[in-house]
Amino acid sequence: MNILVAPDKFRGSLEANEVCDAIREGILLAFPKANVTTVPLADGGEGTAQILTKQAGGISVTTRATDPLGREMDASYGLSSDHKVAFIEMAAASGLKLLKTSERNPALTTTFGTGELILDALNRGVTKIILGIGGSATTDGGIGVAAALGYRFLDKNNAQLAPTGESLGLITYIDTTNADPRLKDISIEVACDVTNPLFGQNGAAYIYGPQKGATPEMVETLDNGLRNLARIAAETFYEDYSEIPGAGASGGLGAGCMWFLNATLKDGVSIVIEQSNIKELIKNADLVITGEGKIDEQTLSGKVVKGLADHCQQYDVPLAAVCGTLQITSEQSREAGITYAVSVLNRPMDLETAQTEAFGLVRDATFQLVRLFFQKTRSDNS
Repeated sequence: MNILVAPDKFRGSLEANEVCDAIREGILLAFPKANVTTVPLADGGEGTAQILTKQAGGISVTTRATDPLGREMDASYGLSSDHKVAFIEMAAASGLKLLKTSERNPALTTTFGTGELILDALNRGVTKIILGIGGSATTDGGIGVAAALGYRFLDKNNAQLAPTGESLGLITYIDTTNADPRLKDISIEVACDVTNPLFGQNGAAYIYGPQKGATPEMVETLDNGLRNLARIAAETFYEDYSEIPGAGASGGLGAGCMWFLNATLKDGVSIVIEQSNIKELIKNADLVITGEGKIDEQTLSGKVVKGLADHCQQYDVPLAAVCGTLQITSEQSREAGITYAVSVLNRPMDLETAQTEAFGLVRDATFQLVRLFFQKTRSDNS
């Protein structure tokens, strides 16, 4: 019996590889002879680069970069074994996790450090970059990344602007003269797990600005700034990407990557699944088990579970999902292609207890679902 284990992380409690270990233990408790293959997955958010680097047999490299407030720090990214592909997470240099709560201010933060990581990868001779853009501390429309790679943003007096959120509304001209020419010769894929446009009520500033420290007044200013950037960038590059799903990801970095890096936006699940060669593993599996911290309606529109469900349906392989919180109905589960979904919570408990006991809860829930699966399989075959 071949079982493929391919979960996302349980945010706040278990990384994806730890979820794999817990599920594997549960399977072997129920069926010691099972042939278990584990493939940790991600949806483009934090942890994606690490998973992709491991799948590629690669290494981690560390370089100097600047944090969201321009302070020097060490930041890491991954290189494939042949050093031709770089796996970069913007959160490594421009993430919200790098700031104290009191330091959060998307008017002042920048993605410049992420641009420095891209520059370092170019200097190492990569031909492809996969960039994960979740967990940002910024709403700068990607002008920080661009500035690190040679672009200049000028105001009405032809003065160069700092590449921060508060400068967006002041841009009147984008100078592309010194943009790194190597950007034209490499492939850049951006792993994106949201579908927001660049600006407007569902855009980068309004939806994500407050969690980055933006006041209501700041949100409005940033949104107007992103509108201004869109107008100037469309005039400069003859393309308007502001309404493309994902343009508003990471404070507008999604759109910025398309304008300044000639990048392609893809949902993170698709990128990770492509890189992992998981389709062949699914084809040869008798059961696939996945999981994430919460399964809700958002899960059904592009997260790891839905991505796997689509492939499992293609090969007629049952998919079981374990999660901390289950917020979809049985009908939604069936329509999504999930054969069996279960919460790991086996009794009333608070969040802290659930996170502390997460490994054992995942293991035990897996044990129960695998026993049920094999009982049904034996019954069907008798």
